[in-house]
Amino acid sequence: MPKLVIIGAGSAVFTQGLIMDLIATQGGEPWELGLVDINGEALDTIAVLAQKMVAGKRAPITIAASTDRKEILPGADFVVSTIGVGGRRAWEADVFVPRAYGIYQPVGDTVMPGGISRAMRMIPALVDIANDIHDLCPSAYFFNYANPMASNCTAIRRATPVPVVGLCHGVHDSLRSLAGELGVPFDDLTAGAVGINHLTFVYQLRAAGRDLMPELRSSIARRRVRGIDRDRIGALAWTDGGEEINPFSWSLFETLGAYPVPGDRHVTEFFADVFPGGDYYGKRLGVDAFPFEPVIESGDRKYAQMTELARSGAPLDDSFFGRFTGEHEQLLSIIDSIRTDARRIYSVNVPNGSAYSNLPAGAVLELPALAGANGIMALPFDNFPDTIAPVIRRHLDIIDLTVEAALTGDRRLMVEAILAGGYERDRSRVSAMVDELLAVHAEHLPQFA
Repeated sequence: MPKLVIIGAGSAVFTQGLIMDLIATQGGEPWELGLVDINGEALDTIAVLAQKMVAGKRAPITIAASTDRKEILPGADFVVSTIGVGGRRAWEADVFVPRAYGIYQPVGDTVMPGGISRAMRMIPALVDIANDIHDLCPSAYFFNYANPMASNCTAIRRATPVPVVGLCHGVHDSLRSLAGELGVPFDDLTAGAVGINHLTFVYQLRAAGRDLMPELRSSIARRRVRGIDRDRIGALAWTDGGEEINPFSWSLFETLGAYPVPGDRHVTEFFADVFPGGDYYGKRLGVDAFPFEPVIESGDRKYAQMTELARSGAPLDDSFFGRFTGEHEQLLSIIDSIRTDARRIYSVNVPNGSAYSNLPAGAVLELPALAGANGIMALPFDNFPDTIAPVIRRHLDIIDLTVEAALTGDRRLMVEAILAGGYERDRSRVSAMVDELLAVHAEHLPQFA
């Protein structure tokens, strides 16, 4: 019986969606599902809800839950991390502290000071998890969904022997969106897409062998001709169901010949110098362009809804089981491809190796990889455009500084990582901001004690 363990299972949406996928795809095969979260209240909530889900569909899934992962990890075949050290309150500090210094972040979980600060909390916890996997279930596959993806996976690979694989739905969802825009079936689409998680460049796009890049260029040109709805610029399309507008990504495509995904909300953070003071087409990033606070409020609301469903004595109605899309969607397909040696291709975050010779061999890149019985292997197409490689290499250097700062507890390297990004060029202001971030997160930063 295969065993899947979710660490950070108290996530309001991910775990529910993954359990739904498992119920829908396991085909009557018994599974063990282990749920782990250090927040006992969140763990109890998701464990009760998981049991209700399994009972509602009479699925042969056995569930165990514990705040101690060492009780759950033995015998695991697949381990998934969705942890968020400090939760949404810590995430708020990653955005609000830099905002006080004039640095505006729409997300704050990947790069910029918020992403760097987040890495300081996440990396020690993930390294500890990886070491426990190595000791207690060394043959298990370890999948990480926690951000900042590239920094986290680089640190795990550097500090432990565990070959973690990073997963994100950004490329998958963006390709689906592009297929819709171009009027082609998503299943016919193939792409060359390489970069750093949240800055991955689609440099080849085909449907049934037909080159779609000229059609994408024409589609964007038509959008510009008919005009852009200013009210939609910076809107959170995934919350209101409206049209997604990515004028900066369009501009990069027109300049570089490759389309950056997953859209301006993330991509702009890699080009902070283009948006001084957060100025984004007449709006301010994280405030009225891709506003940050509603994202936090949505997470709090979804957690409250999960708690209410778990505490209700009523069984789940059928409408509940059709709700979930998101990060979890590809995981069970990847697991199936490994177990059946189907050798399907996915976008994953793994070391480059020799796949792309114009990017560092040891760098964790988001790239196409094959999932089969021999594991997950980067596909060595070696055709990433030389014109874009310097953009990626610049951010890989910042990631290296970030990882070393987190692993060693070196405050000076954290300062240097922020300065290297050009988010703020005054060293004294960066130093003060770092001190403030380290102070507000002190309980989660044992390496800086």
